[in-house]
Amino acid sequence: MAASVPSPFSAFWAAFRSNRGALLGLWTVLGITLIAALAPWLAPYGPTLTDNQVFLTPPAWQSGGTAAHWLGTDAIGRDILSRLMHGARLSLAIGVAVVLLSVLIGSALGLAAGYVRGVFDMLIMRCMDVILTLPSLLLAIVIVAILGPGLLNAMLAVAIVVLPHYVRITRAAVLAEAQRDYVTAARLSGAGHLRLMLVEILPNCAAPLIVQASLGLSTAILDAAALGFLGLGAQPPLPEWGTMLADAREFVLRAWWVVTFPGLAILITVLAFNLLGDGLRDALDPKLKR
Repeated sequence: MAASVPSPFSAFWAAFRSNRGALLGLWTVLGITLIAALAPWLAPYGPTLTDNQVFLTPPAWQSGGTAAHWLGTDAIGRDILSRLMHGARLSLAIGVAVVLLSVLIGSALGLAAGYVRGVFDMLIMRCMDVILTLPSLLLAIVIVAILGPGLLNAMLAVAIVVLPHYVRITRAAVLAEAQRDYVTAARLSGAGHLRLMLVEILPNCAAPLIVQASLGLSTAILDAAALGFLGLGAQPPLPEWGTMLADAREFVLRAWWVVTFPGLAILITVLAFNLLGDGLRDALDPKLKR
């Protein structure tokens, strides 16, 4: 009997799980997502609740700490563990919103540029090249400075900064797929332009977009945290990790925990998404699998 051919998902999962770093990133992302989803029930205190009796209380295992505030408190008596949990919800929401906006607009522009070609393609790609020539964080700061500080404006700024990556990836995939035999067959059978673009070509460009989106989540979270640290992103008292770092700057020498734990949260989350993205890239790219 001939051996059964594994399904595409089985082949993908076999390649993905062979990468230990990717599995670590996947489980870490799932754990952070679970904590974020259950933050209202897991967090011992509200993220904005203050207590004037416990200003800058150290972590529970350090001298002067208390089990009531396991990771300590900040300068106005807010529980750091609770703020980190609620901050995970905010940071993940920012990353997902930025990536969704960038993928939708970027894939539409890249699909149109790669399919239509000509002058339209040249205009779109020159605009993307101009954005890529500017330092990403500096461009985000300029956009937020023009629109005004705030969470929504910071998300829009980060989406604009990362947009060229999705446009270029989609365009390159469209140029490759448009030459395939199945597209030619669909065109000869009478398929219109919209069907060719949306039904025949775009679904086959999903693999590189998925990889870029997984990597883009870490970039969005990191850029949003940077804007929050500069006072241009989420505004107090929102428990965004970058804003927590900004609030703790003056206490970095005498209260290490108010800076260390938000920084570790950003580090672990960004690293997990990068490991996950690398694993997806290796599993979805046939050349890398070989």
